[in-house]
Amino acid sequence: MWIWIGFIAIITVFLALDLGVFHKHDHEIRSKEAAGWTAVWVSIALGFSAAIYGLFQGGYVENPTGLTPGDATLKYITGYLIELSLSIDNVFVIAVIFKAFAIPPKFQHRVLFWGILGAIVFRGLMILFGVALINRFDWIIYVFGAFLLYTAYRMLHSENHQFNPQKSWVFRQLKRIFPITTTLNGHDFFVRRMGLYAATPLFVALVIIELTDILFALDSIPAILAITADPFIVFSSNILAILGLRSMYFLISRMLQKFRYINYSLVVILAFVGLKMIFSHQVVLPEWISLSVITVSLAAGILFSVYLPKKSGPTS
Repeated sequence: MWIWIGFIAIITVFLALDLGVFHKHDHEIRSKEAAGWTAVWVSIALGFSAAIYGLFQGGYVENPTGLTPGDATLKYITGYLIELSLSIDNVFVIAVIFKAFAIPPKFQHRVLFWGILGAIVFRGLMILFGVALINRFDWIIYVFGAFLLYTAYRMLHSENHQFNPQKSWVFRQLKRIFPITTTLNGHDFFVRRMGLYAATPLFVALVIIELTDILFALDSIPAILAITADPFIVFSSNILAILGLRSMYFLISRMLQKFRYINYSLVVILAFVGLKMIFSHQVVLPEWISLSVITVSLAAGILFSVYLPKKSGPTS
């Protein structure tokens, strides 16, 4: 229990420093700054693998699945890479939401910061629920696996993202609950107009991002549960991947069109993980195979995007 409290306390300190010190003043995050912060968060996440090894070697955390320190470390790294890779699709949706509500670049970090807090709470609950289901009902792993295969199929056959936040069910419900203004008031989420508090586009974007993250978690959490059912590994790798999502957004949101083959990488990863879950009781794969499939899939998607020219349209 103390390890969980300590981990959450460290994450809280990171978040407080992020908003209260490093991003105290609203500003547009350029690619160079985003690259620096992405390197910081990835380094922290990968460095935490050493802590995972030490915690499992010393018996400081509960080990319900009987993992060795080496296996625990590999499963943590694999789970982190899965969560980080699946976040790429989330970046595209966030970019669409910001564009739809005309959120200025200098306020986008603030929206994503508060969105991270909600994501930590919701994902924590979903992880505990998912782990409990797997430990109680062995057959649920087949359901998760089939769902991931369906998600991979759906992603493969969706040529374009047609998501329009202003026509979504969530936006319609928000308009029923709050008066919504179309103008910004600095970085405020609410503004007082004619004696009433109205939600600004910042708040609307925050809520829609929060709810879409929950939808993405329905894919990513079963995917990491295919790697391990150890609650601490699942939670820590998931949360550290989420923390890096903000800087990753500012780094790659401007390059999404360039990396057009990444979507196929995600399809391969989801299909592999889904099949691994379905056949988990018949075939036990070494962890390095899962790690290799994820790494090679992402590398192939990036290389194909860079070196295969985009087909030009017909000329008149």
